[in-house]
Amino acid sequence: MALVFIPTQLRQLTNGVEQLELDVRNVRQVIEQLESRFPGIKERLCEGDELSPSIQVCVGQTLSSRGMITKVAADSEVHFLPAIGGG
Repeated sequence: MALVFIPTQLRQLTNGVEQLELDVRNVRQVIEQLESRFPGIKERLCEGDELSPSIQVCVGQTLSSRGMITKVAADSEVHFLPAIGGG
C-alpha cells in the first residue's frame, strides 16, 4: 500500500492524522479515498476535477507534472506540497 502524507495545513480536516496507507494506483484514487475518509479535503487539493495549481504532488522522489493521472506504486510515498512560484 502507498503511504500518503497529509500536509500540515490540512490536518485539521483529518483530526490530526499525519499519514495513512492507501491501496491506490494513481493520484486521483488517493484524493478520492482521502475525500471519503475526510470530507472537504478534496476541495482543498483540487479545482474541479484537476489538482489545484497551488498544489504539487511528489510520488516517491519525483515531483510530478502529470497531476491526477500520476501513477502510484504500492510501495510509494505520496506528498502534497504547496506549489512555489518565482518572481
